[in-house]
This record gives sequence, structure tokens and C-alpha cells, in this order.
Amino acid sequence: MPAQTDALLRYRPWRGEPRGPLAGAAAMARASVKLLLRRRLMWGLFALALLVFFFFFYAQYLVVWITNQLSTETVRFAGIPVNVGNLTKFLDRLNLNGTAHTFGNFVWFQGYVLVIVLALAGSVLVGNDFAHGTLPFYLSKPIGRWHYVLGKCLAVGAFVNLLVTLPAALLWVEAGLLFDWKTYYLDNLDLLLGVVGYGLVLTVTLSLLVVATAVLVRRTVPLVMLWMGLFVFGRLLANLLADGLKWDERWRLIDLWNDLYLCGLSCLGAEHETVRPAPQPEYWEAWAVVGAVCAGCVWYLRRRVQAVEIVS
Repeated sequence: MPAQTDALLRYRPWRGEPRGPLAGAAAMARASVKLLLRRRLMWGLFALALLVFFFFFYAQYLVVWITNQLSTETVRFAGIPVNVGNLTKFLDRLNLNGTAHTFGNFVWFQGYVLVIVLALAGSVLVGNDFAHGTLPFYLSKPIGRWHYVLGKCLAVGAFVNLLVTLPAALLWVEAGLLFDWKTYYLDNLDLLLGVVGYGLVLTVTLSLLVVATAVLVRRTVPLVMLWMGLFVFGRLLANLLADGLKWDERWRLIDLWNDLYLCGLSCLGAEHETVRPAPQPEYWEAWAVVGAVCAGCVWYLRRRVQAVEIVS
């Protein structure tokens, strides 16, 4: 006679409703985000990103408070008289007035932390799949190759929007509360749409770039060195050629982060003549470079992912 436990050992088919490969990509993104959140180093970088956000948050409040309360007074700090007007001029260099350059400057400085986060995330999310042979296991499931890439890009995009788009939107809300909120929100609704557009540009470009470089390098240390060379060395070279040697401003297109900055300012509706440091390439030239980078990443991923052998 069969025991009662025999039924538990038999194969039991899954009785749920199939959702399709797009749901598989979403599940892969969700698992990737949880994997990164288990690392303490990521939480330390998140805390550093919060410091940048709080600096802009309280500095914007400080500018409004000084302008409204102490614009004509002189205060003392450690017994030394400080002219509040000079302090206001110093803070005005960051354009903490709720305009397009306020959000552009925030994303510019937040980018230093974002680049480090994505460099570390690339090796964990994608590089390990190639290094340890996990990718054929994913592709043996009923999902396509591009669904795998989509899942990883969604995970990277989640961190981009968490560190950049969401804090910038909170700064927009704060600006409306500090200034005349009855008119600010309606008159500057295009700024909020520009912040979303800026975040979308960063999400698409950086997610493709992270996945492509992680497939190329795979290991953490070489990947971090490659990203630092791409963003740090590119900026130093562009500044040397454009500012030091006084060559054509189009040499600034070597700096990819500056190109993304120009694309973001165009989404925010900032005048090209107000972009600093000047001179700068035209907006359409920066868009062309960013589009070429995305197209190159897609082409490289298509070659590398299709070369993986699958055992169904």
C-alpha cells in the first residue's frame, strides 16, 4: 500500500497563470535590486548621495531665508562680521532659485556618486552572470535575449531614478513651497517634466552603458577603472583641450557626463547661452553623441548576448 507521503513526492504542475516574458524581465530586475541592497557598500553610497541632496535642500531654504530676512543686515560669525549679501552671492553661484540650472547643478554633483554606484552595480548584476556561467541558465527559460538585457537595464534604471529623478522632483516641490507656490507650480510645470525627461535620458544611456561595459570587463576592479577613465579622464581631457589650449568647444563632447548635462538642460528648457563653463557645444551635438553611444551599446550587446550558447 502506498504511504500518504507518496503524493507529496510526485510532480505537481504549476497552476498559476503565465504572464509572459516581460513579467520575467520585471522579476529579474526585482531580484537584481534586492541583490544590490544586500551589500553594505551600497548603503554607504546611498548615504553619501543623501548628503548631496540635503545640501541642496537646505541651501535652497537658506537662500530664501537670507533674502527675505537678512538681505540688508550684517551678522557676526565667531566674532567676525559677515556681509550677508556676499554670502548670498556665493550661494547664487549654484543657482538655488528653483530654475532649470538648480536641477541641472544638482544632477551634475549627484553624478559623482551615481557613477560609483553604477560601476559597482554593473559587475554584480551582469559581470557575474558571464563570469560564473549564469547567463545560459537565464536564457534557457522561456524569455528572449533582449528580455534579459531589459531586466538588467530596469534594475540599473531603478537606482538612477532613486538617486537623481526622485530627489530632483522633491527639490521642485520644495521650491514651490519656498517661493510663491500659487504661481510656481503652474508656471514651472515644464521644469518638472524636464526633470522627468532628464532622468529618462540618464536611465536609458547609463543603463545600456553599464550593461555593455559589464559584459566587456565583468570584474569589479577593472570595471570601476574603466568607468573612472570614461568619466574622469574624459572630463580632464575635454577641459584641457577646450579651456587650456583654447581649441574648439566641440572637444567638450569627449566628456560624456557633460553631454548628458547638456541634454538634461535642453529638457529643462535652459538657454544655451547660460550654460557654464562657456563656450559649450550645441544641444543637438550633445544629443547626437549620446545617441551614438546608446546605438553602440545596443550593437555590442546584440553581438555578445547572441554568442551565448543555450541548452534548453
